[in-house]
Amino acid sequence: MNENYTLANGVKIPKLGLGTWMIDNDKVVEVVKQAIDLGYRHIDTAQAYQNEEGVGRGVRESGIAREELFLTTKLAAEIKTYEEAKQAVDESLQKMGTDYIDLMLIHSPQPWMEFGEEDRFFEGNVEAWRALEDAYETGKLRAIGVSNFIETDLENLFEHGTIQPMVNQVLAHISNTPFELIQYAQDKGILVEAYSPIAHGVVLDNEELIEMAKRYDVSVAQLCIRYDLQLGLLPLPKTQTYEHLQSNQKLDFTISDEDMETLKHVEKIKDYGEARVMPVFGGKLK
Repeated sequence: MNENYTLANGVKIPKLGLGTWMIDNDKVVEVVKQAIDLGYRHIDTAQAYQNEEGVGRGVRESGIAREELFLTTKLAAEIKTYEEAKQAVDESLQKMGTDYIDLMLIHSPQPWMEFGEEDRFFEGNVEAWRALEDAYETGKLRAIGVSNFIETDLENLFEHGTIQPMVNQVLAHISNTPFELIQYAQDKGILVEAYSPIAHGVVLDNEELIEMAKRYDVSVAQLCIRYDLQLGLLPLPKTQTYEHLQSNQKLDFTISDEDMETLKHVEKIKDYGEARVMPVFGGKLK
């Protein structure tokens, strides 16, 4: 996968990224180096993952020029003031050991322990967004965006911000695809990234998907990643194994229109099992 999307500001972003959620700081160094050696050029991390330093070290030790790689990180969801956000941007730059970050996102419109509740933190998100805008204008960030934002959250930034978000990273996978939100963002010129494209692994045992994957001579994981790509999304599969790093980028097949329609209507997952209690949510059930 060496193809790119082009963001609204003209910056090119590789169509496939490596997610690093729940990979320990000391282990992520080697994972990043292996991924880059296999051809990955887009690495996604976050302040909440507590592995920015390891990601940055993996990049530096990869032997590939920094300008050939695309690094994404995310502002901690709890940060909702301008000064805190401004400081956090500089802290990420320092931890990652880089002069610039290719893309920085507000990780969530709500602090994790208040995720899904009524308060959308409109004022705080405008303040955090203003800090990202300033960092963008000074060249510390090449692109800026958001994550887990719904339509009303995006509208808040459209109304009160100066720069429109270039990316919205959301949970999007077979059996749980927010089609209306995706269409809304794409109509606004916002690239939608798909985290957890393999549904935290829950879909791997789905008999319907296993049978379809066999017909294409691919794995269920490859089918899931390809599904997101054909929706115009940027998938961010996460893995620590060399075998999966290899297979997750072998996507030179096309899902038929008929099968895409089938995949769009796979029964929605109601329980992600252990993945419901995500460290990034501070222990809150998702």
